[in-house]
Amino acid sequence: MKIVVQVKLLPEAAQVAVLRSTLRTVNEAACWVSAVAFERGVPREYELRKHTYAQLKARGLGAQAAQHVIKKIHDAYTTLAANIRAGNLSKTGSKRRVKAQSKPIVFRPRAAQPYDDRCLSWRHHLTELKAQLTCVVTELAIALGAAA
Repeated sequence: MKIVVQVKLLPEAAQVAVLRSTLRTVNEAACWVSAVAFERGVPREYELRKHTYAQLKARGLGAQAAQHVIKKIHDAYTTLAANIRAGNLSKTGSKRRVKAQSKPIVFRPRAAQPYDDRCLSWRHHLTELKAQLTCVVTELAIALGAAA
C-alpha cells in the first residue's frame, strides 16, 4: 500500500540555489533530449534511451533523474501526437499545427521535474528529505501533513 503525503520543502538560502540550478540543468537536458527525439524521429522511450542516456549521465544527472527526463520527453511527444489526432491543433497545414510540428518541444528553465522514492530518501524522525538531484546530494528540512 502506498501512502501519499503532502510535503513542503524548507530549504535554506544555499539550498534554494542548488534546487534552482538543478531544475535549470534538468530542463536544459530535457530540451536537448527533445531535440534528439525530434531530429531522429524517435519519440519512443526505449529508442530515446539508447540515444541519450549515456550523455545525460555525463551531464551530471543521476540515473533516475535521467530516466525521468527521457520519460518526460516521451510523454510530451505522446501528448502532442494525441492533440494532433484529436484535432486540437487545428487542421493539417494551419499555422498553429505547422508551428507545433516544425520544431522540438522545449521546456522552461523552472519547469517541474518528477522525483520518486528511487531518488529521495526520507528520515521521518529528523523531518529531513535527502534528495539525489544531479551529482549533488542535498538534505532538506521538510514539513509533513496538512500544515504543509
